[in-house]
Amino acid sequence: MGDNLVMSVWNRWFRRPSETRALANISETSTADGRSSDSKEEKVVDLLADEKVTDSPPTTDTLTPVSQKPVQREGEPSTVPDGNGREILTEAGAYDRLGFCFSWYKKWYILTIVFLVQVSMNFNTSLYSNAIEGMTTTFGISAQAGRVGACVFLISYAFGCELWAPWSEDFGRWPIMQMSLFLVNLWQIPVALAQNYGTVVIGRVLGGFSSAGGSVTLAMVADMWEPEDQQWAVAFVVFSSVGGSVLGPVVGGFTEMYLDWRWSIWLQLFFGLFVQILHLLFVPETRSTILLDCIAKERRQAGGNQRIYGPNEMIPLKERLAWGEIVRTWWRPFKMFFKEPIVSVLSLLSGFSDALIFMFIQSFALVYARWGFNSVEVGLTFIPILIGYFIGYGIFGFAIKRNIALRAKQPNSEYAQYEHRLFYLLWTAPLLPLGLFGFAWTSTGPPLPWIASMIFSAMVGIANYAIYMATIDYMITAYGPYSASATGGNGFSRDFLAGILTLPAAPFYKSESDIVLPFSQHVNLSQTLVLVEILLHGHPLSSGS
Repeated sequence: MGDNLVMSVWNRWFRRPSETRALANISETSTADGRSSDSKEEKVVDLLADEKVTDSPPTTDTLTPVSQKPVQREGEPSTVPDGNGREILTEAGAYDRLGFCFSWYKKWYILTIVFLVQVSMNFNTSLYSNAIEGMTTTFGISAQAGRVGACVFLISYAFGCELWAPWSEDFGRWPIMQMSLFLVNLWQIPVALAQNYGTVVIGRVLGGFSSAGGSVTLAMVADMWEPEDQQWAVAFVVFSSVGGSVLGPVVGGFTEMYLDWRWSIWLQLFFGLFVQILHLLFVPETRSTILLDCIAKERRQAGGNQRIYGPNEMIPLKERLAWGEIVRTWWRPFKMFFKEPIVSVLSLLSGFSDALIFMFIQSFALVYARWGFNSVEVGLTFIPILIGYFIGYGIFGFAIKRNIALRAKQPNSEYAQYEHRLFYLLWTAPLLPLGLFGFAWTSTGPPLPWIASMIFSAMVGIANYAIYMATIDYMITAYGPYSASATGGNGFSRDFLAGILTLPAAPFYKSESDIVLPFSQHVNLSQTLVLVEILLHGHPLSSGS
């Protein structure tokens, strides 16, 4: 009875993205890259603006299975007339020059550098916390006031990722990433040299807004891999995002004990400069529309077809930078987050799991003080979470292989093509509440061994990686040309909730009473159970239909 009621609510309120995928088929030939998304040149029906579409029943007859989508743009025209005597070059007209046809080696060395870039940006979010104790002495502030710098960076990072994404669609991934890295590194300098705490906060806010983050790195995956081949690359980039957050406290334990607090900021700058130079020297442009613009210019200059132009050449810069278009593109991820319940639930689950990691960053010093850990030892307590990420990565290596085999076996099954990507989340998401429950009752100090709590924090790490990977993989594939908006809501939720929960984390744990640590974890546990329950019983993932 209860399950039937839940399923009834789901079917009436939680619209599966079948309609979105059907509309995605309409727009495949009208987008320059067909994957990433929400570029202004897309001439498609705006799903979110047409409420009549969202109320229609799921349409699966027009579904093009992922495994059957053309990978060589066969049968598509190489150019499309614009109505003014000019021809617009399409991906089919220069497919062998685009990122999809880069060699295996070139794709993965580019992605490795992108991996390091993403690690550095997430490293910036967490290493700061190890500078707080030094700031309390230098500026005469409380530790809680010092955590404001961590909070505002994460919140502004959440908005920064969304603000940078549209620019990478119009001007290319390479210049936007370079500009982002330059500004992030620039704002580290006033923070490191600050003579008052206000300068630190302002520098952190500007640094967060300057961070392009996963919005651009995931888009580069879409530039080089077709949707049916993206899973391995997505898993790699997801690992860089979660891994960078726990690398900060591991390194920060040593800087906090042996160096002045300003070195925690300088290290962020040095790491940022290193990855910016790597990106500058070794990463080419991957955005398809930008490459097509360059190819069209080359052909005209070589004396070829003088009427051929690239997609962006047909749109004046003034029109591309029109505020109406910019605001519409910026607003879409937020609109999708609030109006697509599937995006909302999966993003909230993903955001809350990531927020737990940042609560750990602020609270582990209080927890492990019960065993007399110093700052270095507290930093090393994050290694179990990193081990959990490696285990999660391995689990999804197995899951990806199974999904590829199932898609090949059942090319016309919507479940195989889409929902099966969430199947292994049914087994890994429960590790989040289980890890919280175990951590709560093993973090009370001696006589319990400290290793017990770390086993449960590793379980949280497995769940955090699995939740991020599964939700991103599902959204990229299921929402087609709307995937950037869907994943944008996911990324926004992770950073925003992490920032919001950074400030209450330490007060939540700090008390002389031994009951507070278990109680605070049980509050987290109750919130997590609600989201995991919706995931487990709200969506028919176990159905093969």
